Amino acid sequence: MEYEMIREIFNQCSGNQMRDVFFQEIETDDTDAVVKEYLIGKNVTCDKSVSENGSIIYDIDTDGVHSRIGFTPV
Repeated sequence: MEYEMIREIFNQCSGNQMRDVFFQEIETDDTDAVVKEYLIGKNVTCDKSVSENGSIIYDIDTDGVHSRIGFTPV
């Protein structure tokens, strides 16, 4: 399946609402495997949610850094 993947890395500095955002189109049948590549660290948590429209969102905390990876079917 083809997806638009959006990866956001949230800024930890107080008062700064900017974040790094990366866009990419990918083809995969296993979004879990794609996300697993980004789960690097000593203390990692990952929560997955799937919406009715087929979008998949992963909220990730890696050693205190919050990021989000979203997959939207193309």
